[in-house]
Amino acid sequence: MKAKNTNKLLSLACLIMGVILCGIYYFFFTSMTGKTSEQQYIYIDEDDTADSVCTKLKSAIHPGAMKMSAFATLLNHSSYPEHIKTGKYDVGDGAGAFSLFKRLKSGQQTAVNLTIPSVRTMEDMARVLSHKLMADSTSLADAFTDSNLQSKYGYDSTTIACLFIPNTYDVYWNISPEKLMDRMEKEKDKFWNADRTAKAQAMGLTENEVVTLASIIDEETNNNAEKPMVAGMYYNRLQQQMPLQADPTVKFALKDFAMKRIYNKHLGIDSPYNTYKNEGLPPGPIRVPTIAGIDAVLDYTHHNYLYMCAKEDFSGTHNFAATYSEHLKNAAKYAKALNERGIN
Repeated sequence: MKAKNTNKLLSLACLIMGVILCGIYYFFFTSMTGKTSEQQYIYIDEDDTADSVCTKLKSAIHPGAMKMSAFATLLNHSSYPEHIKTGKYDVGDGAGAFSLFKRLKSGQQTAVNLTIPSVRTMEDMARVLSHKLMADSTSLADAFTDSNLQSKYGYDSTTIACLFIPNTYDVYWNISPEKLMDRMEKEKDKFWNADRTAKAQAMGLTENEVVTLASIIDEETNNNAEKPMVAGMYYNRLQQQMPLQADPTVKFALKDFAMKRIYNKHLGIDSPYNTYKNEGLPPGPIRVPTIAGIDAVLDYTHHNYLYMCAKEDFSGTHNFAATYSEHLKNAAKYAKALNERGIN
């Protein structure tokens, strides 16, 4: 009889202890971080420690939403301090301490929306992307200008901009510069589908040449509706073996992008990018062109214009001309408007 009572007491004690342990586990390890309408993230980089991760988490979540002591216990009584995984992590989705710990320990990152910008130089590209990724601008610029990496993707210093198609992509925050370039190669190959490739071939242009021409057009106008007209004008010049005489290529050669007027004294610069002195396209893009610019080349407007000049109303659009005499009249109107505004 005593043995039965003892067993009952032991069973009851075990049950009570189990309930207590479950309560402790729930209170300390599965209590919610507090899901909010605003997404909350922490960014863990290569310099972080277990303590700094805790500090970042504490500042990211609502006070009292989760027992930080429980999270710290999980971190410090595991191999996490020796194997911290960098990345961007969602901490505002209501996960408990244990779930969040598993997320960080296994490196279950949240992707970032990375927008590849249309910029003039690869240094500009590195600077802009460094604000969105763990990699700093120096490491990105070093990768973009590395001749071995450029060669790996089939480019050189003059054509590497062709690798980047401006769009928004999901990537991990801690992606390395080389992995980023790998991703850009895949996206570039997707972009150059059968339809775009066929259009380029019909024009007698390579992909790089299309991108190079698109970069000039993007520099000439921000008006997407006018870009096919501009593309048609330059394509006519290429077909007739006329120098493109594109002012933006002179700016690029001079590395003076703030210039508002191009004078005769600027046209003699000795550079392969000077399309006043050199026939045909420059050796590579003068910026990373937009998708609209690239498609404007591929879908250029068929016309007989060989000249264009910015409109005197400063609308950002152009007057087109089929003859040089007509072009001179347009140029005189624009020069008069510049002089009246005191633009040098």
